[in-house]
Amino acid sequence: QVQLVESGGGLVQAGDSLRLSCAASGRTFSRYSLGWLRQAPGKEREFVASVGWTGSTTYYSDSVKGRFTIFRDNAKNTVYLQMNTLKPEDTAVYYCATPDRAFSLVRSTEGFDYWGQGTQVTVSS
Repeated sequence: QVQLVESGGGLVQAGDSLRLSCAASGRTFSRYSLGWLRQAPGKEREFVASVGWTGSTTYYSDSVKGRFTIFRDNAKNTVYLQMNTLKPEDTAVYYCATPDRAFSLVRSTEGFDYWGQGTQVTVSS
């Protein structure tokens, strides 16, 4: 059973940095892409970033490109999201996600099949 557990969220000020972590279990994650989605109040869940199974391929939404960095440690079955220069519009619940199919690159919300419970990130102005 796939399990994804996010941590690292919190309340920060605009311009601050935050690092999210996601511990994955239940499969051989070195074969699967991992990513981050987010959902702000009253809005649909949106794609933030993803990383391929080797860690060498990454995708970002235009809204976070240049500020956020996604990376993974396959030895620890963990994916991270380093968020710099945070803005109030980054406020959302952030979800770690993974697709059902191995060796597939994902660059949209629809490409993910499993996600965790989420961690709240709040950025004050």
